[in-house]
Amino acid sequence: MAENQKNEGQQHPDETTLAAESQQTKRSHNRTLRPESTTFEKFMLSGWGEEKNQVKPLESAAFTPARRSALGKKFPGQRLIIPAGQHKVRNDDCDYAFRPDSAFAYYTGLGQDYEAGAVLVLEPVEAGTAAGDGSPAQSETHQATLYAHPRSDQTTSDYYRSAAYGEYWVGARPGLKELAIMTGIPTADIADFDHDLAANVGTGDGHVDVRVIRNVDADITQEADKVRTAGGFGDAADISEKDDAFYQETSLQRMIKDSYEINEMRKAIAASKDGFTRMLAALPSALGKDRGERILEGEFNANAREEGNAEGYGTIVASGAHAPTLHWMRNTGKIESGDLLLIDAGVEVDSLYTADITRTFPTNGKFNDLQREMYQVVLDAQQAGFEAAKPGATYSVIHKECMRVLAQALHKWGILPVSVEESLSPQGQQHRRWHACGVAHHLGLDVHDCSQARFDDYQGAPLRPGMIFTIEPGLYFKDNDMLVPPEFRGVGIRIEDDVLMTEHGPEWLSIDIPKQIDDVEAWMADSAARQSSIRK
Repeated sequence: MAENQKNEGQQHPDETTLAAESQQTKRSHNRTLRPESTTFEKFMLSGWGEEKNQVKPLESAAFTPARRSALGKKFPGQRLIIPAGQHKVRNDDCDYAFRPDSAFAYYTGLGQDYEAGAVLVLEPVEAGTAAGDGSPAQSETHQATLYAHPRSDQTTSDYYRSAAYGEYWVGARPGLKELAIMTGIPTADIADFDHDLAANVGTGDGHVDVRVIRNVDADITQEADKVRTAGGFGDAADISEKDDAFYQETSLQRMIKDSYEINEMRKAIAASKDGFTRMLAALPSALGKDRGERILEGEFNANAREEGNAEGYGTIVASGAHAPTLHWMRNTGKIESGDLLLIDAGVEVDSLYTADITRTFPTNGKFNDLQREMYQVVLDAQQAGFEAAKPGATYSVIHKECMRVLAQALHKWGILPVSVEESLSPQGQQHRRWHACGVAHHLGLDVHDCSQARFDDYQGAPLRPGMIFTIEPGLYFKDNDMLVPPEFRGVGIRIEDDVLMTEHGPEWLSIDIPKQIDDVEAWMADSAARQSSIRK
């Protein structure tokens, strides 16, 4: 599938408009009136000066060829389809802000809102033959082509007709030429995709099979299934199984981060620290107010938009009895002085890499004796997990070391109804009542990165240099838990940090975000003092 950069201002308006609006703007044409006369169209498309839309190669473009090459070698002779996805409906005719699928972002290097409806295709080529773009013979297994919507600029009536891609509505977009410069990938008009997808699909000599990531764009998956059926690949279960294996491989490959990815993760973590600092500065004024949790959430999310693309996942601001709820994201609670406040939040930077940080704070700035003791137990459990995280270790090793520290503390407090060893045995696990989740997961383009990988390749696989993951033990005592003393009820504590595995062992990527007890209290005091001086 060779590069096909058409004149972007000469496409037939009706074709592009109908394609672009099939999922979005056709839903509510009755709510708006658009001029349709030939006179208006001629007037609207004339009198415009030259528009500046300069782009340059993305930093990621230096790293994506190696990623595509590694994937292609796993699937020689197969046409690989990686869609960006479409806009997702929020309600009625309103969509969520577009975010491309993580596999598409990984293999193209495109972040932010580039590019709804786009598709990356890796076309198989024979070793030693010329690539599809006419370049010299090479040994790669595939040639990449990025299919995307041409610009709907002031040379086409889609400029004002298409609310999905028209630049009157959405602003200047990179077109085919610009995307090629940004990514280093030859581009083609998305209008040619269906024809090119079907080309030469079959079981005979000189034909190709097709693999597609199925869950990203339903229309593309349906079209791929249709051409495979027509080409003699009639077993739906077999097609689905092979597609799943392809999806698993794209997820598995992301486990080892390259230097670009590691640097992007450092940016995300630094931006997340700034967001936490802003929340702490706002905490004194949020105390006692209705929906005080949302006041802090707003501070973090505003920072995420200022320093990055967005928050990487729903921000958790859980005060008091909300803290034992692992994924409390309503954030509707009132923050009372003297309670503990659990905040789990991460900034997603423009490249779409996200941090994942959790800190637990005393809302009045000082841990009391019991809070201090409980917090230190969780901190000790996290450190035990970190020390167990050596190259070659597995997530289960990290988990067991964290659980041992927690079980010992629960036994010491008289909460654990059995011995530590009985609880830690596979037949016991009573301590898990107060920590039922895991303590570690991969991190990167997704907060739970690489989640499509098989269990043996994820939980059961040895940790290797280049992996980035979290360590996040906690203690969660529900306010109606009658098996714990009253003073424990309604308390939740979690400490979560991001870790890079190196050849020499684990590295705390988020080491600059305070978590030791004295450091947390000092951070809170400093943030409040800064805010007070600003107000004066």
